[in-house]
Amino acid sequence: MTERVIRNIDRHNLDVLVCIGGDGTMSAASTLIRRGLRIVGVPKTIDNDLAHTEVTFGFDSAVSTATGALDRIRTTAASHHRVMLVETMGRNAGWIALHAGAASGADVILIPEIEFDLDVVCECCAGRSKSGKAYTLVAVSEGARPVGGRAVVDRVVHESPDPVRLGGVSEVLCEQIAERTRLECRATILGHVQRGGIPTAHDRVLATQFGHRAVELIVGGDFNQMVAMQNGRLTEVPIAEVADRQRLVPVDHPLVSACRATGVCFGD
Repeated sequence: MTERVIRNIDRHNLDVLVCIGGDGTMSAASTLIRRGLRIVGVPKTIDNDLAHTEVTFGFDSAVSTATGALDRIRTTAASHHRVMLVETMGRNAGWIALHAGAASGADVILIPEIEFDLDVVCECCAGRSKSGKAYTLVAVSEGARPVGGRAVVDRVVHESPDPVRLGGVSEVLCEQIAERTRLECRATILGHVQRGGIPTAHDRVLATQFGHRAVELIVGGDFNQMVAMQNGRLTEVPIAEVADRQRLVPVDHPLVSACRATGVCFGD
């Protein structure tokens, strides 16, 4: 694939390649840089898991979609007295589930960075029911896993550079919670609905800022850099420092602490 890319770049006489994407894109860009190509990177992924940038465009839109879904499912949860699980994307990073869960007031948030104890999750759901709270709303990231366990794999696409596709943890948890608590449970996997639709104004503005900075780098001859946002300010970092890394949710992240303070269960 690398040779094919290089041939096409030579055939079209391209001076510089702008790579727009997530960690897989930046890892591929790093490979091309080592082959002598001039690259400028722009961070775009709903997972928000690129190293050295505090935000990527696409993330806010995905969180907005997931939050809307959680808000809507809460209505059914309340009227039917159910435990409702909503599964978000994010792979190994729990940013979408964390932010959407916090925004929607989810009672339980499960993310890959904090391994959950099934007993703790069930105790939370059962405890809410016994105390007269009619439902429990659970935001769960597709990469969430139990203590000492593994993430649920939906399928493996062997010909893909990223062959392992996660998904289905909400359905597994739904059965487990129902069996242990005797509460009625339902699971909804949002899937690719988070990746499409109309982007938020925040993402549109952010994409414009990133794109403008990328052009400035090209004009200035500052290649092999990725545009980034750090401490609320635009900057750039070497693509080599971004490649093959993921930005995960710190277990002591301020938003995690804020959610815990309001009674959210993280399953630990």
